[in-house]
Amino acid sequence: MAIDAEQPQVVAEFWCAVLGWVVHDVEDDIVWCIGPADGSWPGIDVGPTPDAKSGKNRLHLDLRADGVSTEEELERLLALGARKVDIGQDTDVSWTVLADPEGNEFCLLKSTVQELPASLG
Repeated sequence: MAIDAEQPQVVAEFWCAVLGWVVHDVEDDIVWCIGPADGSWPGIDVGPTPDAKSGKNRLHLDLRADGVSTEEELERLLALGARKVDIGQDTDVSWTVLADPEGNEFCLLKSTVQELPASLG
C-alpha cells in the first residue's frame, strides 16, 4: 500500500503514531517505508507528490480501538492530528470518518477489537 503525500515525513510520522509503527526506510529523503517494529508486513510506503489531494479516497483504512473504548481511541486520534470530516456519510452511521494531516480519509469503527466475534479475531 502506498500513500502519496506533499509532506511524506509528516504523513509517515502521523501513521506511525496511529498504528504504533516505525519508519523502516528512507530513500533519498523522499520515500518513507513504515511498518511494524519487528519488520513484519504489511507496510505502507509514503512517497512524494506535488499534487494536493482532491476528492474522496476510493481506498481507505478502517481502524478499531484495541484495549480502550472507541471514544478513547477517537480522542487519541484527534490529539495526534486527525480531524473529523464529512464525505457525505449519513448521520446515523456506526463509524467516524477522519482524515490524516493531508486529508486522506480513514474510519474509526464503532466496535472494538475485543467486541469482534472470536472467528474474526
